[in-house]
Amino acid sequence: MNRIKEVLQEKGIKQALLAKKLGKSYNMVNSYASNRRQPRIEVLFQIANLLNVSVKDLLTDNQSFK
Repeated sequence: MNRIKEVLQEKGIKQALLAKKLGKSYNMVNSYASNRRQPRIEVLFQIANLLNVSVKDLLTDNQSFK
């Protein structure tokens, strides 16, 4: 599980802009943000870099979902 959608909202950044900067389709980024797909680790690092947060800030603790 990830917090990409929450971090985007906190930063006021649209998924379309993130998609453009990543060179990914809007549908792919939307899948990441909706937790339907998880980005590869390399992409997760790119997202963290673009959002100026640590990778840890984009991840959730599985314990919180039990």
